[in-house]
Amino acid sequence: MKIDILYSTFLKYPKICIDSRAVEKNALFFALKGENFDGNRYAHNALENGCVMAVVDNAKYVKGENYFLVDNVLETLQELGNYHRRILNIPVIAITGTNGKTTTKELTASVLSSEFNVTYTKGNLNNHIGVPLTLLSMDENTQIGIVEMGANHLNEIETLCKIAEPDYGIITNIGRAHLEGFGSYNNVINAKKELYDYIKQKDEIVFYNNNNELLRKITEELDIKSIPFGGENSEVRGEVLDSNKFFKLKIHIGDYITVLETQLTGNYNMENVLAAATIGYYNNIKPEIIVNAIKKYKPENNRSQFLKTKKNSIYLDAYNANPSSVKASVDNFLSLNISNKSIILGDMLELGNDSVDEHKKIIKMLKVESINRVILVGSIYYTLDIPDGFLKFMDVDTLKDWLEQNEIENSNILIKGSRGVSLEKIIELL
Repeated sequence: MKIDILYSTFLKYPKICIDSRAVEKNALFFALKGENFDGNRYAHNALENGCVMAVVDNAKYVKGENYFLVDNVLETLQELGNYHRRILNIPVIAITGTNGKTTTKELTASVLSSEFNVTYTKGNLNNHIGVPLTLLSMDENTQIGIVEMGANHLNEIETLCKIAEPDYGIITNIGRAHLEGFGSYNNVINAKKELYDYIKQKDEIVFYNNNNELLRKITEELDIKSIPFGGENSEVRGEVLDSNKFFKLKIHIGDYITVLETQLTGNYNMENVLAAATIGYYNNIKPEIIVNAIKKYKPENNRSQFLKTKKNSIYLDAYNANPSSVKASVDNFLSLNISNKSIILGDMLELGNDSVDEHKKIIKMLKVESINRVILVGSIYYTLDIPDGFLKFMDVDTLKDWLEQNEIENSNILIKGSRGVSLEKIIELL
C-alpha cells in the first residue's frame, strides 16, 4: 500500500471518521480496533451512513471498490497524519506535561489565533489516535499547528513526536501521575523528557519554566536551544496579585508591564499563562494583543472554572487529578481569603502501588481548621481511615443521594478529582 494513493483520496475528501455511528458525509472511515470492538465489522455501516471510503485491515470485510485494504489501520492513520504534516510543512508546537497541558494548549491557541490561522488539538485527543487526527484536521490555510501529547507509558511521547515532527516543544511540569503505567516517578521524568530529546535532535527550540528546578536541570543537561519564562531574568514573567475568584497577576512581557485578570481559577495557572505569553512573544505578537487574548479565554472543560450557583460558589477542576495537581489545587484554595470552605475530592486514578500512600498524604494535608467540610469520593478513599468530621462515599451516585437529603449552602466549594469519578455530576445539587 502506498500512502500517496490514500492521500490523494484524502485531499478530495479531507474528513476522517473513526465511529460508524457518528459519520460526517463524504468522510474516510478508519476501521480501528479496540479491546472490545473491531472497526472492520462496522465499515459497511459507515459507508451506508455517508462515508466515501472505508480503510480496513481484514480482507473478508472488503465488499467493493470503496474499501481500502491495508496491513494495519492504526498505523496507516498515523502514517497518513505524518505524510500530511510533511506536505503542509508548517511550524508545529508540541505540548506535554503532568498538569496544565490542556490549559496551556488552549491559552496558546487563543494567543496565536489573534495573528495566525491556528489548528490545535480539540478536547483531549492527545494520544496515538488523537495526534494523527489533529494533524489531519489541518489544511492549506493553517499557519501554525499545536499538538497536545499525553502518555501513560514510556516511549509514547517518542512515538507521537515521530508522527507530529514538532519544531517547538514545551513540558508544562512533571509530577507523580500514571505511575501504574510508568512504574516509577523516574520513568515519568524520562517519558516527558522524550519530547526534549526529539527537539534536540531537530536542533529546534523548547520553552520552559525557569522557576521549575527539574525542567531547568533537564534543559541545561541536554544543552538544548531554549527560551525560559517565569524566572527573574526572563523576558516574560509574572507576580500573583489575587486568586480569590479569578487568577490575577502582574505580567511582564519585554518592557511591557500590566495587570492581567484571567477567567481561570487558581494561581497554579501562572505557568500556563506565562507559557502562552512566551510563545506569542516569540512569534512577534504585540504584548497588549497577547494580554487581551489571555483575558478573553474562558475555560469550559471542567478545568480551572469558577461557577456561581444559586446556593454556592464552586471552584471546579474535576477533569483530572494526581498528587501534584491536587496539592496545587488545595494549597491555592486554602490560601484564598474566603469563608465557609468545603472541599470535595475524588480518587486519583492510575497510581499503581503508590495509590494508597498518595491518598493518605492528601487526607493528612486536609486536616486544617480553615476547612469547614471535607468530602472524599471513590473506592480508594472509601477504604481508608478518615478523621472525625470527614465524610466519604463509595461513588458519586451515593454522594448525590446524600446531597439530596443534606443541602450545602453559602459555601465556597473546591471540586477536584480524576475524570473517572465524574464529580461534575454533583454540580446540579450544589
